[in-house]
This record gives sequence, structure tokens and C-alpha cells, in this order.
Amino acid sequence: MTHDAVAVHPLVSPWGRFGLYSFFVDAPEPAIVDTGIASSPAEGMAPALEAIGRRIEDVRWILLTHGHIDHVGGAHALWELTGRRAQVVIHEADAPLLRSRRAHVEEYLAGRGRYLNDPEGEAKVTAAADAVISGEMEPTLLVKGGETLSLGGGVTVSVHAVPGHTPGSVAYLVDGQRAVFTGDAVQVHGAANGFPGYTDPAAYRESLVRLRDEVRPRSLYLGHPYRRADGTPYGVELDEAEAREAVTQSLEIEDRVAGAACRCLEAGLEETDSPDSPYSPFASVAGELGYTGDPTLEPSPFFTSLAGYRRHHEQHV
Repeated sequence: MTHDAVAVHPLVSPWGRFGLYSFFVDAPEPAIVDTGIASSPAEGMAPALEAIGRRIEDVRWILLTHGHIDHVGGAHALWELTGRRAQVVIHEADAPLLRSRRAHVEEYLAGRGRYLNDPEGEAKVTAAADAVISGEMEPTLLVKGGETLSLGGGVTVSVHAVPGHTPGSVAYLVDGQRAVFTGDAVQVHGAANGFPGYTDPAAYRESLVRLRDEVRPRSLYLGHPYRRADGTPYGVELDEAEAREAVTQSLEIEDRVAGAACRCLEAGLEETDSPDSPYSPFASVAGELGYTGDPTLEPSPFFTSLAGYRRHHEQHV
């Protein structure tokens, strides 16, 4: 190890019923991992950095774990606050969500919007994208996984592709100290809605196995306080034992969801599920898993994940 361990500081910004978490990596070329929404850099990050004697203007890297609105929404605003000097990094598969507000609407319409039967859904997502994304922008650096970024002074960050939650989800690992930032790639039992969210179940499972067996975080930094089986939340800073537990639990719940989804799809969606159920056409999955969360409450992972199983099922029948 060619450098002393770099400090990591969580930066929390309010957003409705959530706190949005970004992380400041106190390297010679400082980095912020994830950016919350449009208001987060000025209202959350700047004062938090000032309190630890750091300046937002000095940030030189903006590392985006994936393209969702609550992670990239503040990217343009943060980039502006750095005098447009910071490099903005995102996986090429999620870059459209940084370049275009409309891409968030298209993602909604192609996925969970097909099941929510909300005539105002498109308008709501459009309004949210307009309100909480600070600006459309072209990233400075597109990654695929396998890259190494130099943050100065011998501090390097390696990029690991961990698709599943989104196609372009990545983990950033501070080399030498195995501090790993996974955004939303480790879902455990989900966050506020109590259901894990991913667009590609097979990729999600493979990414969790890679995190457990190859990356092996010594410190794991999560995008939200994800919940254990009993509903109690983890914090967003996990030690090595907690990290292993969170990844293991994520694999266990995915296995249970997969089993319920497979049985539901094998039985045939239209015959078995009441169209009156808010979980339709996947009501049997909610029943089998004892899931009683509100699937219409955004962000709604129930339909996002089950649409992923449905796509996989239809490709293999």
C-alpha cells in the first residue's frame, strides 16, 4: 500500500421520506460518490464538507454508481460547483440517464409503468425528472468495469461492473483498503418499500456473488439504509462482517423471490392473479412472500423486479 488509508465521509441530503447518501473520498484529488438530487450539492454536501474543513470547489472526481434519479440528479449542479473541473464518471450502459431526462421517463414506461395502471404516471415521472435532475450532461469518462482511476498521491480506485439493479451499476473500490461503494447494487430486503429492486435478476445474483467472492469489501458503503429480514435497517457504512451478511442476505432473498416468481409465471399470470389486486399480475408472489408494501409508491421496486423475472421467463420458454 503506497498511501495512508483515505478517509470516507458520508454526506446526507434530505429528499421527502428519504435521506440521500453521497460519500466524500478525502484523497489528494477528492471524489464524491453519487450526487443525490438537484438540491443536494448546495444544501447537503457543501455545508457538510465545510464542517470537516473541506471545500466542494476542490472535488475533482464525481463517481456515479448508476443512473437513477436520486444518484445522478445532483451531478450537473455539483460539476458546476467545482468550476466544471471535476471528471464525471458513469458506466456506458447507464450514461443515457445522465444525458437525458426523457430517458428516465422511457425507463418507467418500459418497466414498472406497464403494471401500475396510473394514467398520470408519465406526467409524474416527467415532472420529477424536470424537478430533481439539475441538468442533462455528457459524462467526462465512460467506464465498463476493469478501469483504474488515479486520485493522486498513490490513491487509486478500481471500477467493478455489478449490473442487475441497473444495466450500468458499478462498484468503486479504493485499492489497498477494500473500501467499496456499491450504490444500490446490494439490496438486501429493499429500503423503504421492503422489496429488493433490480431489472435483471440473473445479473444481480452474479454481481452479488462477485462482490462476495472476488471484491470482498472490508468496508461497504450503501446508497440507502437497506433492511434486514426483520425490517431493521443497516446503516450506510458497513464493516467487513456486516458487508458479508448484507451480501449473503441479498442472495437469500433473491432466491426466495425467484422461486415465488417462477411458480407464478409457470402457473400463468392471467389465470391465477386477481386483476383487482394492487400486485396484479404478480399477486401470488406477494402472497407467498408475505409482502404487504404499497407497490404503487415510488420508487416501486416490486414491479421492476418482477418484470425482470417475466422477461427472463419469456426468453427461455
